[in-house]
This record gives sequence, C-alpha cells and structure tokens, in this order.
Amino acid sequence: MDLLLILTYTALCIGIFKVFKIPLNKWTVPTAVLGGVVLIGALILLMNYNHPHSNMASSVYVTTPIVPNVRGTVEEVAVKPNQPVKKGDLLFRLDDTLYRAKLNQAIAALQDAKQSVLGLEAAYKSAQASALMAKAEHDRSKKEYDRYEKGAKSGAYSKGQVDNKLGVYLAAKASYEAAQAEELRQKLAFESEINGEQTKIAAARANLEQAQFNLDSTSVYAPTDGYVTQLTLRPGMIAVPMPLRPVMTFVHKEDTVYVAAFRQNSLLRLEPGYKADFIFKAIPGKTFAGEVIDVLPAIGEGQVQAQGTLMGSEFFARQGRAIVTLKITDDMSEYHLPQGTSTEVAVYSEHFEHVSVMRKVLIRMKSWQNYLFLDH
Repeated sequence: MDLLLILTYTALCIGIFKVFKIPLNKWTVPTAVLGGVVLIGALILLMNYNHPHSNMASSVYVTTPIVPNVRGTVEEVAVKPNQPVKKGDLLFRLDDTLYRAKLNQAIAALQDAKQSVLGLEAAYKSAQASALMAKAEHDRSKKEYDRYEKGAKSGAYSKGQVDNKLGVYLAAKASYEAAQAEELRQKLAFESEINGEQTKIAAARANLEQAQFNLDSTSVYAPTDGYVTQLTLRPGMIAVPMPLRPVMTFVHKEDTVYVAAFRQNSLLRLEPGYKADFIFKAIPGKTFAGEVIDVLPAIGEGQVQAQGTLMGSEFFARQGRAIVTLKITDDMSEYHLPQGTSTEVAVYSEHFEHVSVMRKVLIRMKSWQNYLFLDH
C-alpha cells in the first residue's frame, strides 16, 4: 500500500510539473518530496489508528473432555469420528456387570432395611407394653407401701414389714424407670427420620440411588449437539474417572466465533457493531464481511492470583493485546473451513471513514498475496 501511494503521488507530481511547466530546481523538488512524505505519512497514520488491523486471529470453538464417572472396561464405542451426533446420543458403553451386581445388592439392602424398620416398630411397641406393665407394678407397690406405712403408725404392721414393702416399691420404681428409658430408646430408633423417611430406609435408598447412578454412568452420552474428533478409544481399553485422563474430546456445535488480538493503541477504535473484513490463507483472493461482537474487559497478561510470589519489574514488561470477538456476516457454508482456522481482520471505525478505503485496498491486496508461498 505504501508503494502504491508513493507511485500515485509521484505520478501526480510529474503530471503537475509537466502541465504547469514547473521548473525542477532546489526548491520545487524538495518541496514535492517533503509534501509527499507528510501527506502519505499522515494518511497511513490515520489509517492505522482509526481502522486497526490484526494478523493474530482465528476461529475459536469449545470442547469438552469426556471423562466417565466410573471405572470400567470399554465394551462398545458407538460414536463415529467427525460425524455429527445429537444431544443424548450414546458415545460409548462400559462393562456394567459389577455395577449391576451392586445395584441388586443395594435393592436387597433396601428391602432388608424396610424389614428391619418393621422389627424396630415391634420392639418399640413391646417397650411401650413393658413400660405400662412396669408402671402398673410401680403404682401397685407404691400404694401397698403407703398402706403399710400408714398402718405402722397405728401399730397394725411392724417396722420390718414396712421396710420390706419399701424395698419392693423401690425395686418397682427402678424397673419402671428402666422400662421408660428402654421405651425412649426404641422410640428414637424407630421414629428417627430424614426428610420424612426412617433413617435406615433413607440410608439404604441413598445407597440404591448411588448404585443406580453408577450403573447408568456406564453408558456415556453426548452432552450437546456436536461431534467427536481424533477418536482413539477402542473396546477393551480401561476408562477411569480421572480429569487428567479423558477418553475423548467432544466438540460442541455452536456458532463460530472469531477472536483477534489487537494492539492496545487501537482500543478507542474498537466498538461492538463496527464493520470488519476477514481474509483467510485458505481462501486467497477473497474477503468476507463481518462485525465486532465485543471487546473482552480483561487482558490476560495483567492477571494476578493469590500466591507466595511477589510481583517484580518483569511483570510490567509484558505488553498484552486486547482480545476482540467478531463474527462473519457473509455466507461461509461453501468453504467448509475446519474450526480453528487462522485469519486476518481489519476493523473499520466511524472515525475518518474516507481513509478506510486504504485499509480495504490493503486487506484485499494481502488476500491476493496468499496465493504466493514457497513451501515445497
């Protein structure tokens, strides 16, 4: 672009010198050269600032590492690599023999807990009956003791008889208190609840739900619409529930978003809605219209986290770029570019719009240059 401007200005100067028959001397030639430097320099500076360009851009997509919730031997791999799948489609299945056995064991444990609760109910009712019997014996012995104590005052009973009845009463009282404690213990065991359910049944049901979850987890399904790429999982392999050992990578089917890194000098000329042009090395000679979606509010080079290391001067030496998300508004369906394709982006602000013609010409020239490369 610089050369084009220089040649255009040179041709214009030659034409003016010839048409107006301006003599070539030490005043006219330096004036023309100096004017060209100022004019072309001003145009380029205005273009660079008001209509920024970035060659650090690419399409960005979201992936999910697929990690099973349980450990097991891969029995079936249902998904095909690079083939679209719907949300809920089976990806792969693990051998479920162990987990099915644990589920049956949990079902049996739940039934056993229900029977145990019936036994607790019977024990509680028995303790209630025993407490009633102990209370009746306590009341009878107390009345007997009171009668002997009262009769001893009139000489009807001896002191030994009264002491004997006192011993019987105290023994009945102790038995009654023990029966009450046993009734309370059986009541607490029977009536203890979690969310309205007896604790033993609730615990057994929780184990059953966990066993059912583990059994269901032996079949792994697609989290959303998308596809699996670079699939290497095969039947017979061992899949483990470790975040650092995913068995496949799932690519989500979402609208393609392009991300570009711009110099911080251009931040005041980057706004959502501004028009943009895209060029791809994979599609030389063509440009595609788009627009800015957003300017991310944080630059990664400035982030800090809680740690034991203090910031030094090297921290401030990192000059990060502003991250901008963009989208292409032209139809790209016929090109079938892989996700992650690199691109170059030019953004056209609302300032000095007439200068944007230079950027548009320049971006198209760079697009044609993509035909030229020497890799062989």
